[in-house]
Amino acid sequence: MAAVAGSQPAIGGESQTKQNGSVDIQDLHTSAAKLSIAENATYDGSVSPAKTPFINPSSVSKLPTTPSLTTDQSTKYEKLLTTVKAWTTKPSTTPNPPDHPLTDSDRMWLTRECILRYLRATKWDVHQAGLRLQSTLTWRQEYGLENHTPEYISPENATGKQVLTGYDIAGRPCLYLNPGRQNTERSNKQVEHLVYMLERTIDLMPAGQENLSLIINFDKKLGGERLPLWQGKQVLNILQSHYPERLGRALVINIPWIVQPFFKLINPFIDPATREKLKFDQDLRLFVPPAQLLKTHGGDVDFVYEHEVYWPALNELAAKKRAVMVERWEAAGKKIGESEWYLRGGEGQDKGGFNFQES
Repeated sequence: MAAVAGSQPAIGGESQTKQNGSVDIQDLHTSAAKLSIAENATYDGSVSPAKTPFINPSSVSKLPTTPSLTTDQSTKYEKLLTTVKAWTTKPSTTPNPPDHPLTDSDRMWLTRECILRYLRATKWDVHQAGLRLQSTLTWRQEYGLENHTPEYISPENATGKQVLTGYDIAGRPCLYLNPGRQNTERSNKQVEHLVYMLERTIDLMPAGQENLSLIINFDKKLGGERLPLWQGKQVLNILQSHYPERLGRALVINIPWIVQPFFKLINPFIDPATREKLKFDQDLRLFVPPAQLLKTHGGDVDFVYEHEVYWPALNELAAKKRAVMVERWEAAGKKIGESEWYLRGGEGQDKGGFNFQES
């Protein structure tokens, strides 16, 4: 099965092959392929201006070392893993159907790291972590994540109000939010757009990185009507409920006076752990290597957003990386609790000392 450019490949397919002159990443996660890709290469090879996403982190970026689990944490993980492996359905929020069957996509999503993220988010409460995992499985089904196609989302990003490109100093993929480029009327589709871009950001994470960086740039075009409180609360709820432990850093710059009351209003809805990751009006070169930071944000990258170039490139790159993960998951036996380190191309032990080959 050849993956449609930009779609999330269905379980059971082959990786998409090179087309339209783009970098051949059929075997993207192999060591040889990584070495063959030039430093700070964009997907289509464009440089000045760059028009497509960077493929890999800069050599300046240093991936974090994951602390090894304690004996107690390992016991709790194994207990929850045993429970999750027994699941064949996920709850429904409506009586018809009473529940949904667990799909291969669900099983692949339930990685070792995913389960650990939910355990950390619930302070290692096994029961609560299980409930939250089920809640997210239901949300992913009923929110329709796999039905949000590139074509459906495309109009929302026509002006480049969100740009996914580059990696920060810890190897986190950077998602730029540019509210001043708002081009659509207020609707739930704007939230679907952000969720779609979060999913693509996760697709582009390198082995050994579970977090992302948000870079939010407010400009003079921004009006107060662009920041409805209901939308901010909804986005925060989705991030905290269904993407726990995913936000590594949120960098906010060029904050106009009209926006400051908005942050004060949503502050009570932000959990303390997330609040600590927010940085306001700081030098972004301290957090993102200049060679992968856009000039508009203080970096060296001359980037021009051309939707007809960027959008298909982003979706094709994400689809290819996703397809490789699917292929590796199937080759390893389609297990719940598989290692993301392995799925993303890691070999041997991960940075926390866990050896996926012995799992």
